[in-house]
Amino acid sequence: MTVWIPGEADGEAYKRHAPATLRNRDAILAVLRAALPSTGRVLEVASGSGEHAVHFAAALPALDWQPSDPDPAALASIEAWRAEAGLPNLRAPILLDAAADWPIDRADAILCINMTHISPWDATVGLFTQGARLLPKGAPLVLYGPYFQADVAPAASNVEFDASLRARDPRWGIRALEDVGALATAQGFALDRVQAMPANNLTLIFRRS
Repeated sequence: MTVWIPGEADGEAYKRHAPATLRNRDAILAVLRAALPSTGRVLEVASGSGEHAVHFAAALPALDWQPSDPDPAALASIEAWRAEAGLPNLRAPILLDAAADWPIDRADAILCINMTHISPWDATVGLFTQGARLLPKGAPLVLYGPYFQADVAPAASNVEFDASLRARDPRWGIRALEDVGALATAQGFALDRVQAMPANNLTLIFRRS
């Protein structure tokens, strides 16, 4: 396994490629343009390959973009993409486990793409408990991915996907929007917007109350 060492992840061998990124990044960016502040630091939790971070930082140059991930191989990929892009507003990635203490003391927005369904519920809890600590009043916490809604018939593909996730790890699975909303409310967030996205995904925009 490739282990991330700061300053060494600057070659093609370190890069990961997430095919879904090319399909969803512009749709997500369109929502982010309206949801994020005009300036400030955006903490991206579970940045994965780093391709989203590069795309969004390039498109939103007034924002200070902080990628993160708990996986050393993902951190190596993020750093490789960052080194190639050479963007002044894209910071070096930090090791961050959503379910643990976060090594950062402030943020003006938080973004998390495709994490809540492929992680234990504790990781989603961490997003809101730590987000409540970091974010100022009115700041957004943005989630993207598949979610079930009580009043909406689920897509067959999402039902199958949920079953496959739970077969891989019983702690995983597509979350109910209502459960995420209740958690958010308990931590001082209000649901501002639910945006339907391609491929049966949603973008959820919460704001710190």
